[in-house]
Amino acid sequence: MKVEKNKVVALSYTLVVDGAVADSASTEKPLEYIHGTGMLLPRFEEEVAGKEPGEEYAFTLSPEEGYGVHNPQQVIDIPLAAFMIDGEVRRDLLVVGRTIPMMNQDGHVLQGTVAAVKEDAVSMDFNHPMAGKTLNFSGKVVSVREATEKELTEGLHGEYLPREEHCCKKNGGKCHKHEGEGEHECCHGEGEGCCEKGEGCCKD
Repeated sequence: MKVEKNKVVALSYTLVVDGAVADSASTEKPLEYIHGTGMLLPRFEEEVAGKEPGEEYAFTLSPEEGYGVHNPQQVIDIPLAAFMIDGEVRRDLLVVGRTIPMMNQDGHVLQGTVAAVKEDAVSMDFNHPMAGKTLNFSGKVVSVREATEKELTEGLHGEYLPREEHCCKKNGGKCHKHEGEGEHECCHGEGEGCCEKGEGCCKD
C-alpha cells in the first residue's frame, strides 16, 4: 500500500539542523499521521507521497519550505506584570530560551520563547523555533494502512475534536491578559507551566 491521502502512515525519521540532530523517531516508536490532512509540513508530505513500507527517504527543506524565515515583527515586548501570579512575578519561568504557552485574543495557543528579560518587560519570540532553519530529513516508511472513519473524523488521537476547555484551566493553570500587540494571554500552569506543542493540550 502506498502513501496517499487519508492513509495512516508511520515513519521513522531523523531531523538534522545546523549539523546536529534536532529530533527523531525510531522504527519501534514511529511518527504516525494521516496523510493529506495537513498534519505535517506540505513539502514533507510531498516528499514521502507514493512510497511504500520499507522505502527510505532523504530530502532537505529550505526555510521557506519549512517553518518560514525569522520575522522580527514576531518578537514582542510584553509587560512584566503579565507574568504575575498571586501577586508575584513568576521569574522562575522567565529564562531566556524557555518556551511559554500563550493565548491570543482568538483563543489560540501560541508558543512563545523568552528572548530577553528587561527591567519592566519580557521580549517574547513567537516565530517557530525552526524558523529560518534548513531542515534535513531522512528516514523510512514503516507502515501504511487505511484510516478508519472515526480517525478521519476525530483524528488519530482526538486532535480534530473541539477543545472543551483551554489547557490553562486544567491542573490549576492560570491565564493572565495583558494590553499590547496581539492581545496575548500568558498561560502558566502550577509548577512548570508547560503545555505541549500544537493546539495547547496540557501534559498531565
